Parts: sequence; structure tokens; C-alpha cells
Amino acid sequence: MVNRPDAHLVVRSDLAPDADAVAQLGRQGVATVHEAQGRRGLLGPQIRPVQEGAVIAGRAVTVLSHPGDNLMLHAAVEQCRPGDVVVVSTTSESTDGMFGELLAVSMRSRGVIGLVTGAGVRDVSDLRRMGFPVWTRAVSAQGTVKASPGSVNVPVIVGGTLVEPGDVVVADDDGVVVVPRAQAPAVAAAGEARLRNEADKRARLAAGELGLDMYGLRAELERLGVRYVDREEHTDDDRDGVVPEGALHG
Repeated sequence: MVNRPDAHLVVRSDLAPDADAVAQLGRQGVATVHEAQGRRGLLGPQIRPVQEGAVIAGRAVTVLSHPGDNLMLHAAVEQCRPGDVVVVSTTSESTDGMFGELLAVSMRSRGVIGLVTGAGVRDVSDLRRMGFPVWTRAVSAQGTVKASPGSVNVPVIVGGTLVEPGDVVVADDDGVVVVPRAQAPAVAAAGEARLRNEADKRARLAAGELGLDMYGLRAELERLGVRYVDREEHTDDDRDGVVPEGALHG
């Protein structure tokens, strides 16, 4: 492989995560996966869904594009296969709408299940109508050209997070999280254990148990100096000069 920093590459790659792990991670969702892998891999909150209720998990096909140019998105389509998620970054900051309905139609024909971009998208109503889920930094009608070289299936950074070709991308209403390809089975197993633990906690909370007791937080409150008082002890006539922190800044 060419290793020059100025090289522009379309990398043909069969690197893919374990399919069973991908399915598990998709069922678990972004919040659980993020916790299961030690609170790593979450894209910044500026990368937001343009629809509600979509949940996807799939292999990352990465795109590095010149700002204001979507040539390499078209080049990426050929490298996609069913179940993939296209992840787009630009070589410098851009919010131009470099992805829209026509590219979504093209990607869907290859089986792509969604797109994540650190730039912008447009044709949002059409994307919602056709049910093609997108997570993006910006919505902008500003168009782009097809004239500048870039790369496909190279490491990119989106939302402050490194994404390698073949990693697992999980996305839902909570945002986007990336799981390194080799770690997918272990993270999926940790996520399943976390779901079982949450199911037990959910049942206990539904039965009326307080989180204070379930999590052992009473000792933590005491350690932090939080005290309980009765209304008769703490009245409006108190003259001890004690004002709760933040009371004057409501």
C-alpha cells in the first residue's frame, strides 16, 4: 500500500467484524455499548440524527473527502456491501450538504444501512421519507462539487473519534459509538451482561426499591456531608447563617 501522507487511495477491503457481535451490539444500543467498552468510542454530541427511532449497527466503510466535494462518496459506493455504514470525514472543517437523496438511493442499492458524517447533509425530508438514517454535524442546502481527490477505507476522525475501516458503527437516537473490529465480540458479551444486570435493577426499582439503597448511596451522601433534617429543625426563622450552596444562584 502507498504510505505517503499525500496519497489518495481507494482501498478494497474485506475486513469485517464478527456478524453475531454486530447483531448483538445493534440490539444493545449506543448507551449500553458505550458503557460496555469502558465509556470509549462515542462520537461527540455534535453528530446528531436527522430522524427519530432509527437503530443501526454495521461495518464501517470510511471516506476522507475534500471539504465541499463529494466525489469520494461516489467512489465509496462501489466498496460497500449489505449491512455497511458509510462514515465520512473531511480534510478540514465543512458543513456543506455533501450527501442527499440521490447518493442515498445509490448507497441503498448496495445494501448500505446508514451514513455518519462530520460534514453536512441535505434533502432531509426525502431521507426521512425513504427511511435512510443519517447522523450528521449539520443540515445545509449548500451544494458540493465532484473535483477533488480523497480516500476510501482509510482511518478517519469524526466527532473527535477515530474510526478504522471494518470497525463496528452503532447509531441510534442517543448518537453514535464505534467499536474496534477486533474487540467487537468482547464488547458485545460485556453489553449482554450489562443488559442482564439492568433488567434486575429495573425490576427492583419498579417494585419500589430506592436507587439510594440499591446503589448504596446513603454512605456516599454521608461522606459528602449531606445531612437530613426535619422541617421543625430547619425553619425559616433559622439564624445560623447557613445557606445551601447554590441557593443564591437559582
